[in-house]
Order: sequence, then structure tokens, then C-alpha cells
Amino acid sequence: MGSEYIAPGDITKKANPGKATILALGKAFPHQLVMQEFLVDGYFKNTNCDDPELKQKLTRLCKTTTVKTRYVVMSEEILKEYPELTVEGLPTVKQRLDICNAAVTRMAIEASQACIKTWGRPKSDITHLVYVSSSEARLPGGDLYLARGLGLSPETHRVMLYFSGCSGGVAGLRVAKDIAENNPGSRVLLATSETTIIGFKPPSPDRPYDLVGVALFGDGAGAIVIGSDPVPFAEKPLFELHTAIQNFLPNTEKTIDGRLTEEGISFKLARELPQIIEDNIEGFCNKLMKIIGLKKQDYNKLFWAVHPGGPAILNRMEKRLDLLPEKLTASRRALMDYGNASSNTIVYVLEYMIEESLKMKKQDHGDGEWGLILAFGPGITLEGILARNLTV
Repeated sequence: MGSEYIAPGDITKKANPGKATILALGKAFPHQLVMQEFLVDGYFKNTNCDDPELKQKLTRLCKTTTVKTRYVVMSEEILKEYPELTVEGLPTVKQRLDICNAAVTRMAIEASQACIKTWGRPKSDITHLVYVSSSEARLPGGDLYLARGLGLSPETHRVMLYFSGCSGGVAGLRVAKDIAENNPGSRVLLATSETTIIGFKPPSPDRPYDLVGVALFGDGAGAIVIGSDPVPFAEKPLFELHTAIQNFLPNTEKTIDGRLTEEGISFKLARELPQIIEDNIEGFCNKLMKIIGLKKQDYNKLFWAVHPGGPAILNRMEKRLDLLPEKLTASRRALMDYGNASSNTIVYVLEYMIEESLKMKKQDHGDGEWGLILAFGPGITLEGILARNLTV
């Protein structure tokens, strides 16, 4: 595993009293780095499949996803120990959970340690823990193993969000914001951790949609410290979380469909997903924008930290909202470097957002103080936070 902390940069703005802020970011990854150009041959070799039609389809998908690199827990060593993972139809959920439970805890610990390091305060100051994952299932849950692994106080208040999919990271931020603002002086650690091993399967002509996941998804972990009223000189806030909302779209439950079976998790992503998001994104964003008096003609005055579910979603958003190309640069960079890492990805997007903001500041393009943090997940669920970038 590898981890790193994300430096806060040059902080110039102050947060509003009582409003939750992001105080630090951290991330961690498994050691296995996959270059997209070598993925197809490796995947078909590891799964003992030689179907030329499926191989050709995956090759096309790998090019259209725009992903260049990803980190994964899966390795040749794991496949040698668990060869049944590459065999169609075998009940392997126990083996998968044994691998996943250990891996997501390990990555979450490393991401959290990196985050706490850059935050600069002792871990004993963490009062609450919010843990997000769609890659494990056990009692007690991963929140307890993370708290124990970090050496947090037994009095730490824990919340666990399971199987929220790609919207889980922003959902966790929403929950952490509520906790921070309703418990003065509290410091909330949000940790997300995901691995695709829970849904790893050999290619099959009966499941062509599986190849989309093979071409798109990655593994890793993210961590964020959230709190209100930052301590001067001791804490450097990155973003203020002003208002958070969540909507689900009725009658879209089957659009992102995941089932935990004896063979692991089986996912189906409907073709119409990007279209549904495009049709609903404008009204959802406008609910947040009107809070500060902005209208749809003001989209390009905002920064956009969007979970990159895939290039089609980003492209449709950009077109529908008439966004300047640079507005989604942070999301596209995260997708290119890490793939869609489910709930973790918003942490990587926020990291790149800080980098992009500092570049804009040096070029005297100082707008973009206000913006939206967005993600889309099963439901279909839309998660959104109106935020202030305190680094610009």
C-alpha cells in the first residue's frame, strides 16, 4: 500500500463562524499500478479467456474511458491463492470478503494517517468517525476496525455508510458537515475505501456490461478532516461546506443496480444513466446556486468538483451547462490518473481542484470562490454541496 498527504497550500480566506470546513485531505492506494494500455492483455490472461470479440470490445472501452492509470488490490499472487475467482459460477463471496475486508481497512488506515499528518493535530482530537465503503460486509463494520487501527479513543462516535456507491464520498461529507456544525469543537474524520475485487469476474458474452467496469473502476482510499471554527495558526481550512442537499430520482432504481450474490457483487449500469443525469443536473444545481443569488447564466463563475463517473457524464454535464472546458479539469484529471474509484474519487478531485485554483490565482483568474461538490450514485441519488474555496 502507498499513502500521501495533500498539502493545504497558500490559505487566504477565512471561513464563516459555525460553518463546517475541510481542514485536511489524504489518500492511499494499493501497490499494484495498472497502465490502461496493458490492461486488456493482462485481464484476459489472468482470467484464462481467449474470446477475440470480447477482447476487442474491452480494447475499445479502454480507449473511450480516458483512464490512463489505476491502482488495484488484485494481483497475480491473489489469483494464485484464489484461482476460483476466475471461474464462472463458483460461490466465492467468502473468499472475496476475506480479501476485501482486510484491504479496505489497510487502505483506510493509511489514508487517514496521511490526512491526520497534514492536519497537524493529534489523533486524540478526532471526536467523530464517518466511514464509507461499498466493498465490504461484516459485523462489526469497517468503522470499528479503522478506529482500532488508528488508535482512536473508544469514545469516538462512529457512523458507517455502506453501499452508497459513487455518491458515498459526498454523502459522507454531508453527514460529517452536519456532525461538525451540531457539535461545537468536534473534529470529524471521514474515510472512504474501495476495491473492485468484490465484483471481479471473468469476461462473459452473457455480461457484456461487466467490461465497462473492467475498463473504468479503480481501488484506493481517501480521508478528510472536517470541523467548524478552525483554530487560528493550528488549522488551515481548504473549503467551507455551506449547504448540502440530497435528491433521489423516482423510478430510476434499476439504472445503477448492484446485488451481493454468492459470486460477489454483480453490477448493471444502464445505458441511459448519462442521459438521466443530464436531464436532471440543471434543476439540482440551481437549488444550491439560488442560495447565494446565482442563476444558470452564472455556471462559469463557479468551481466544479464533480465525481467523474465516466467521460460521458462529464461531457454531457459540460454541454448541458455550457461550462468552459477548464471547469471540469480536476474531475478529468482524477479520472485519468485513478479511474472511477467510487466513493474515494471526490477526495482526489478536491486535491486537484486546489492545484487548479492555485494555477488560476497565479494567472490572475481569481474567480471561482464559490462552487459545487457533486456526485451521483444508486437511486439514482444526487448529492450536492455548495462550497467556498478558501485557497483562492
